Amino acid sequence: MEDSLDDAGVAQMQLLISRCRSKPCILHHPSLSFFMDYLLSLGARVPKAVEGMAKAGESSFSDEIMESDIEFEGEVVEPDNDLPQKMGDPSVEVSEEMRDKAQLYKKKGVDALSEGKLNEAIEHLTEGILLNPTSAILYATRAGVFMKMKKPNAAIRDADAALQINPDSAKGYKSRGMAKAMLGKWEDAAHDLHLAAKLDFDEEIGAELKKVEPNVHKIEEHKKKYERLRKEREMKKADTERKRKHAEEVSAASAVLKDGDVITIRSSNEFEAKLKAASSLSRLVILYFTATWCGPCRFMGPVYKSLAEKHRNVVFLKVDIDELGNVAHRWNVTSVPTFSFVINSKEIDKVVGADKAGLERKLAQHSSP
Repeated sequence: MEDSLDDAGVAQMQLLISRCRSKPCILHHPSLSFFMDYLLSLGARVPKAVEGMAKAGESSFSDEIMESDIEFEGEVVEPDNDLPQKMGDPSVEVSEEMRDKAQLYKKKGVDALSEGKLNEAIEHLTEGILLNPTSAILYATRAGVFMKMKKPNAAIRDADAALQINPDSAKGYKSRGMAKAMLGKWEDAAHDLHLAAKLDFDEEIGAELKKVEPNVHKIEEHKKKYERLRKEREMKKADTERKRKHAEEVSAASAVLKDGDVITIRSSNEFEAKLKAASSLSRLVILYFTATWCGPCRFMGPVYKSLAEKHRNVVFLKVDIDELGNVAHRWNVTSVPTFSFVINSKEIDKVVGADKAGLERKLAQHSSP
């Protein structure tokens, strides 16, 4: 059975390949590892990853997505993927005779360029470079011819060679900047063109900057927008996480407390856990300090239980002072029954004695919204 792809699948493949051509480094993104493995299996040469490329969320793949919806101005060409041009051997000792011959070839190359014979110009300049590989101007001149031929990658290789020989080569920066612009690498292009302008400004550099800088400005504005949106997403994510944790805390706290029941405390740890749970729910807590030998407490016990059934949003705790004397001491209990009203683990009011009316009044006062 013959395999086939629908139009949509072909279009997606074309888009992916187009992006890989403009930014080969995206091939190192983890999500494209399957494609990278396939290319390597075919013997393809893949550019090395830039530092940090493999980190998800921090890759230039994100930059590609970020910039994909910007409408840039100016002409952009498909990258030239020819084999690298011949380069000179920098270890060669150049004699005066070789320099003179190289100059003659440079002149022939410039003459051919002026006549529009670009391939011939490349041939002459290449002969000159092989004779004198220490000449930055020869590399920069050939880079200019490659630009005329719409071969920006070749121009960049020559410009890099020129700048390696002479880091102050205005022509090298100019050629490389214009080649980067031709590839749509606007920020890199602007950087090189500004350096060229500082070293030796000319009208061509100025004209190219007028084309490049609006695109750089668009990228900067888009990055600001993207960064703002990223921060907003992070804030929303953090807020969602806070709400999730709070919901878990509320759920856990609700499980600890028994709405409508009186909770008898058996240990100091249990006492602290109940107070903490009530605080996380911002609930009012009533601490009923009692004792088995206390007559008035036997009268108030059923009253307390009845109030717990009516006020289900209030936490009713019961503490025997003989079992948990340390808790009673900490809460300054000197007689029983004592009813302490607590919010966020702090006492806000108290009723001492078997005062049913007083207890109901304080409860109505502090449990109201």
